[in-house]
Amino acid sequence: MSVPQKPVTSPLPSTPVSHAVGRAAVEPSIWERISNYVSEHKVAVYTIGAVVVVAGAGGVYYYSTQASSKKAGTESKSGKERKRKGDKKKKGAEEEKEKEKEDGEIELVKPAPKVETEEEPLPEVTEESVGSLTDDQRKDYANRLKLAGNKAYGAKDYPRAIDLYSRAILCRPDPIFYSNRSACYNALSEWEKVIEDTSAALALDPEYVKALNRRANAYEQMKEYSEALLDFTASCIIDSFRNEGSAQSVERLLKKLAETKGKAMLDNKLRKLPSATFVTNYLQSFRVKPTPEGLEEHVTLNDTQGDYWLRAGLAAVGLKTAAAYDEAAAAFDKAMELGNNHEALALNWRGTFRYLKGESKEALEDLTKSIELEPQMTQSYIKRASMSLELGDRDSAAEDFAKAVIQNPNDPDIYYHRAQLNFICGEFGEAAKDYQHSIDLDPEFIFSHIQLGVTHYKMGSIASSMATFRRCIKNFEKVPDVYNYFGELLLDQGKFEEAIEKFDMAVEMEKTEKPMCMNVLPLINKALALFQWKQDFSESEELCRKALIIDPDCDIAVATMAQLLLQQGRVTEALTYFERAAELSRTEGEIVNALSYAEATRTQLEVQEKYPQLASKLQGGMGAALGGR
Repeated sequence: MSVPQKPVTSPLPSTPVSHAVGRAAVEPSIWERISNYVSEHKVAVYTIGAVVVVAGAGGVYYYSTQASSKKAGTESKSGKERKRKGDKKKKGAEEEKEKEKEDGEIELVKPAPKVETEEEPLPEVTEESVGSLTDDQRKDYANRLKLAGNKAYGAKDYPRAIDLYSRAILCRPDPIFYSNRSACYNALSEWEKVIEDTSAALALDPEYVKALNRRANAYEQMKEYSEALLDFTASCIIDSFRNEGSAQSVERLLKKLAETKGKAMLDNKLRKLPSATFVTNYLQSFRVKPTPEGLEEHVTLNDTQGDYWLRAGLAAVGLKTAAAYDEAAAAFDKAMELGNNHEALALNWRGTFRYLKGESKEALEDLTKSIELEPQMTQSYIKRASMSLELGDRDSAAEDFAKAVIQNPNDPDIYYHRAQLNFICGEFGEAAKDYQHSIDLDPEFIFSHIQLGVTHYKMGSIASSMATFRRCIKNFEKVPDVYNYFGELLLDQGKFEEAIEKFDMAVEMEKTEKPMCMNVLPLINKALALFQWKQDFSESEELCRKALIIDPDCDIAVATMAQLLLQQGRVTEALTYFERAAELSRTEGEIVNALSYAEATRTQLEVQEKYPQLASKLQGGMGAALGGR
C-alpha cells in the first residue's frame, strides 16, 4: 500500500477562545483553561485540516481554586482554655477589628448599642485639637464619627460622609475608615481619590480584600488594567477564590489586557508563515493533484513567465521545509504578478499562503476569484470554507462544502474536510459518516482512517476506536502519524508505557522517512507523557528543546515548554515562552488567547513581588501534573 501525504491544519475560529467568560459559565474559566493550556492550544492549532487531536497534556494550576477548610471545633478543651488565658486580650482585639470590618460594609450598617441622636453634637476634631485628646477619647470620637459617616453614606449624603470619615481618620487612622471614605469617592466616581484611600487602607492592612477590590475597580475605570488585574488576583488568592465576582473580574481584565496588547501586536506584526510543522499539516490534508498540462518538468520555461514561477512554487511546496515554504509563497506572488496560463490554480495557491500568513481578507479574495474562474476546482471551496470556520462563520463554511459537492460529488477531500467541521462543532455522528465516505472514495488516504478512529473515541466507542488504529498499523505500518495519534489515545487512557512506545516508533520513522522535514509532534507528545507518568521534568524539557531545534517556530513546542517551566516554579522563563507563543500566533483570536496566559503568568510574578506574604498561598495552588486535575 502506498504511503500517502499527511494532511493540513488550520486554527479554530476565534469565538471559542474568547476570555469573556465567567467561572460559572459553560466554557471553562481562565483558572481551568490555564491549567490545560497545552491541550487547548494544540487543539486550537491542529484541527481543521489535519487530524483533530484528542489527547495531550493538560497543564499547571496557576492558582488553587480549592480553599482550605477551617478546622473549627477540632481543638481540645484544654487547648482552648490555655488559649483563652494566654491570648484573651489579643483575641478580643482581633474580634473587635473583625467586627469593625463587618461594620465597614457600609451599605449594610449594623445598629450600634448606643447611637448618637440629632441633639447630641458630634465631636469637632481638627488637626490642631486632636493632639490634646487622650487615647480613649480618640477611640470614642473615631467610632462615633464613623457611625455617623455610615448613616450619611446610607442616606447617599456622600460629601457629609467624607467629612465625617475624615474626622474619624484624624482621631484614629484605621483601614476601615479609609475604606469607607473610598466608598464615598467610588460613588462619586472620583477614581484617583478612591485609589489614594484604598492604598492607605492597604498600607495598614495589606490583606484587606474589600479595599483591594475597590482599588482594582478604580484602576479598571481609569483603564489601568495591569494594576487592576494585580489587585483582583491578590484578592482572589487572599480569599481562597471564594469570591465569584473577583474571579470573574480576573477573567474580564485578562481579556481586556490581551485584546489591547493583541491589537497592537497584530497591527505591527510582520506577516510571515507559521512553523513548517503547521504549514505541512495544513497542505497535506489535501490529496496530491496531477501536475497541470504545461507545468511538467520537461516543459521549457524561463523566469520571465508566470508559469515558470508557478511550477517553481509547487516544487518548493514538495520540499516541506521552512525555507522552501517561504520560497513557494514568493513564487506564487511572482506568478500572479507576471500572469500565467493557470490563473485559477495560481490564485488558489497564493490565497492558501496568504491565509497561512493570516492575511484573511486577501486570501478570501484570491479563493473567491479562483472559484469564479474555475468552479470545478473544489479545493478552493474547501479552503474558503476552512477560512469561514476560522472566522466563526459556520453557515458560509457549510454552504461552500455544499457547492463543492455539486461540482464534484466524488472528491474525497470534500467529505474529509466537512467531517472536520462537524467534529469541531461536536457533531461526531455526522463527522463519522463523512470520514467513512472519504475512505470509501479513497481508502489510501491514512488521515481519514485515523480521524474516524478518533471520532469513535470521542463518541465513547473505545473498542471500535482501538480496532481502527490497529487496522491502520497493519495497513499503513510505515506511516509515523498512525503511531503518533494512536499514542495520543493511549495517553488519554493513562496507558503511559504503551503510549511512549508508540511515540518512540513515530519519532524513529520520522527520522528515517523525513530527515529534512521531521514532524516534531511525537517528540512533544512523548515529553507530555513522561511528565504525566513520572513527572520527569528533565527528559520532558529536553524533548521539547529538541523539537524547537528542529522547528524553532513550532507553537505547540513553545506552549509545552511554558507549562513545564511553570510547573517547576520557573515563572520568569515560562513567561518568555508564553510571550513567544503570542508572537507565533497567526490571527487576532490566537494572539489574544496566548496573551491571556502570558498576562496571567506575569501577574503571578507581580503578586509574588508585591505581596510576598501571599507567595506561599500561590505556590500551594501550583501542583497537579500536566494533564491532571
